[in-house]
Amino acid sequence: MTKLKTRKQKRTKIAQIVLLLILLFITILFAMPVLLIFISAFTDEKVLTVSGFTFFPSKLSLSGFNAVLRYGKQLFVSYGITILVTVSGTLIGLLVMAMYAHCLTIKDFPLRKFLVIWATIPMLFSGGQLSTYVIYTSVYHLQDSLWLLILPLCVSTMNIIILRTYIQTSIPGDLMDSARIDGAGEYRTFFQIVLPLMKPSLAAVGFMMATTYWNDWQNALLFIKSDSKKPLQLLLINIQKSIETLLSVRNIPSSALAAMQGSIPQYSATMATVVVVIGPIIVVYPFFQKYFIKGLTIGSVKG
Repeated sequence: MTKLKTRKQKRTKIAQIVLLLILLFITILFAMPVLLIFISAFTDEKVLTVSGFTFFPSKLSLSGFNAVLRYGKQLFVSYGITILVTVSGTLIGLLVMAMYAHCLTIKDFPLRKFLVIWATIPMLFSGGQLSTYVIYTSVYHLQDSLWLLILPLCVSTMNIIILRTYIQTSIPGDLMDSARIDGAGEYRTFFQIVLPLMKPSLAAVGFMMATTYWNDWQNALLFIKSDSKKPLQLLLINIQKSIETLLSVRNIPSSALAAMQGSIPQYSATMATVVVVIGPIIVVYPFFQKYFIKGLTIGSVKG
């Protein structure tokens, strides 16, 4: 028996080592493109033009970041707008969806079936981009408003399902019933008992929402006109388009065009733009990873 246990332990260790090596290999494969982006952002434009993208460039340069940072004050303003929209939109959305999910868990709530249908309809039907634009601009009169960067992404049916499932599976119903017996109303039960116990699911859903807000540029492209309300992603897209426009000019002498291409860092500026966008997300992600995985598991298994 002892020899058999020893063999099993050895096999288990070998299997764990093999699994660890496989996961390490997969991690390296996924990390290499991100690492290449960061290296290319600091690579000289001539090296990228001649040698292409490489992990070991012969010459480094900050020309790509300089092209992005030339916008100075506007870049700072756009960063502030993106942070404001991301934080406020995430907090508002979490509060609304948490309350919505809590209502769906109350069996004797009169409007429960209606709320289920109301949340399901957007998953099956969509009014389209044109009708959305008309409603927001002509009916709500929110043209060039920051609310148009917050409201369209504020509530998601899938996130409501994740939060509802977490309440049903992780928060004992007897706990809420005892609070009601003691005289607590629904608002007090929610804010003092349910909401504090929802922290893991709120962190998971909040991170997904923050990522969506951070990467959103389509709503800004449709609705935002003022530079003072322009988010980071839209600004960086405009920077990229400006570089492409300068490099595609046809009505200037070839010698001048060659000189222009030598001074405008097209590829390194593109990589620098990516770094500016994804940098904060990469920094924040490790702190939310365990909640993010737990929230995805809840939503996929018991949604």
